[in-house]
Amino acid sequence: RLTPCVPQVVERCVAAAGYSVGEFAALVFAGALGFAEALYAVKVRAEAMQKASEAVPSGMLSVIGRRETNYQFACLEAQKHCESLGIQNPVCTISNYLFPDSRVIAGHLQALEFLQQNAQKYYFTRTKMLPVSGAFHTSLMEPAVEPLAEVLKSIEIQKPLLCVYSNVNGKKYMHSKHIKKLLVKQVVSPVLWEQTMHSVYERKQGTEFPYTYEVGPGNQLGAILRKCNLKAWKQYKHEDAVEDEEEEET
Repeated sequence: RLTPCVPQVVERCVAAAGYSVGEFAALVFAGALGFAEALYAVKVRAEAMQKASEAVPSGMLSVIGRRETNYQFACLEAQKHCESLGIQNPVCTISNYLFPDSRVIAGHLQALEFLQQNAQKYYFTRTKMLPVSGAFHTSLMEPAVEPLAEVLKSIEIQKPLLCVYSNVNGKKYMHSKHIKKLLVKQVVSPVLWEQTMHSVYERKQGTEFPYTYEVGPGNQLGAILRKCNLKAWKQYKHEDAVEDEEEEET
């Protein structure tokens, strides 16, 4: 979760955003969701997405491209390749927008293998299969939509106490119904993280950037922020919540 705020003053935090499932953490932080309820929703979401993954051999491919790279064209040709293999309604689409010239493409395994084999043709400078079990944030996750929608109906969601940005459109959540709708849509929609970073840090020239904290294990979101907005990244810090808890216990 990325949280721009004044150091050591959580009350003055101005915005929060979470990557994929991290969006639930951002909403809990913003007071929109209770921790226990969010945890239950995440459990249902994970189980439903895993079940959807098992239905079709699929995966996710991390791609670094160049200015010449046309991701949509590459995905279209990969779909045509799958059709030539007899696969009906093949899926191959951008599932994550990370930073300029970096995307995650997800879909049928045969489509991703085709893209790897033809990387040079599509001006991919690097491709890497991700260690995941399915094509998350694509239409192949459609079976997971209803289970998550049902559990969210039973959960009380408040309007966030601070701005929380949605992965689906890179814009601020407006109210509780909006949150429920977009959290469900997120399962089958690409994560617009690069666009979200532009929305969060958009400000008039000369305006200072807020402090940004990435809370939790790893600093991948900080690395992405550096690629998206170097000036904002200079105010970035990583906080490992697990280490903090262990220190308190000792």
